[in-house]
Amino acid sequence: MIRRVVLAASLVLAIPACSEAPAGEPVMRTMLDGSTPPEPAAAPSPTPSQAAAPSACRDVTFEDAALTHCTADPTKHRIAMANAPKGGQPFGSMNAFAATVDAASIAFAMNGGMYGDDLKPLGYYVENGERLSEIDRGDGEGNFYMQPNGVFFGTEGTWRVLARDAFIATVGDRPQFGTQSGPMLVIDGKLHLDMQDNGPSRAIRNGVGVDAKGAAHFVISRGDISFGQLARYFRDEVKAANALYLDGQVSALWDPATGRQDKARIGPIIVVSKRAD
Repeated sequence: MIRRVVLAASLVLAIPACSEAPAGEPVMRTMLDGSTPPEPAAAPSPTPSQAAAPSACRDVTFEDAALTHCTADPTKHRIAMANAPKGGQPFGSMNAFAATVDAASIAFAMNGGMYGDDLKPLGYYVENGERLSEIDRGDGEGNFYMQPNGVFFGTEGTWRVLARDAFIATVGDRPQFGTQSGPMLVIDGKLHLDMQDNGPSRAIRNGVGVDAKGAAHFVISRGDISFGQLARYFRDEVKAANALYLDGQVSALWDPATGRQDKARIGPIIVVSKRAD
């Protein structure tokens, strides 16, 4: 989130067959001794490991709003943050990030967190256990400063969303990953007090919430949506006690299983990868 607050192209090569049979006539082959060769064995069915992995994301409709809902399961996935290659400049797009990883290892990725004009994180940001930016305790204008804002963070398979002050007061150990954004959408099971039912502000938006079983739910709209609609989805459908707004306008998702790769200029990226163990 800026502080104011696929291309999928397929090239199909048509290669003409040599000596094609006339339409409707089967091709008959004989051995040199005049016998008929055996029919070739059918190709074996792909094993589960060879078959395409199912997507962790699904399209849903809520209050006439089109959404994509992606679920990270602690028993199947890991979560980490990414912003830039070591020693390099921020990726700036899902396409640039995707070029640096094995797509087969990625369940999905979504942008999330406050950043500046240089696309580097602002506010609390932890990547691979290293805190690269301190928590923002200030006040200001824009979505991020619509208090309370909050932090999405976790270590191993334990993931949480907390409002900023609750995070400061209760979290002592540094997590493996963390990103600060805002505003909070749902706080202790209730909608943010300043969240209108259906306010005039509409945009493509995304957010994250964690359910009672510990699964992290990432939701991105496929069209313009109000803050209130997104917040109610997390409260009523996800049943998340706490949910955090991640971004608007530039919200982006990469889902390798479906080939979806949104184009946008983004900062921090939340990466959900498949567990190998």
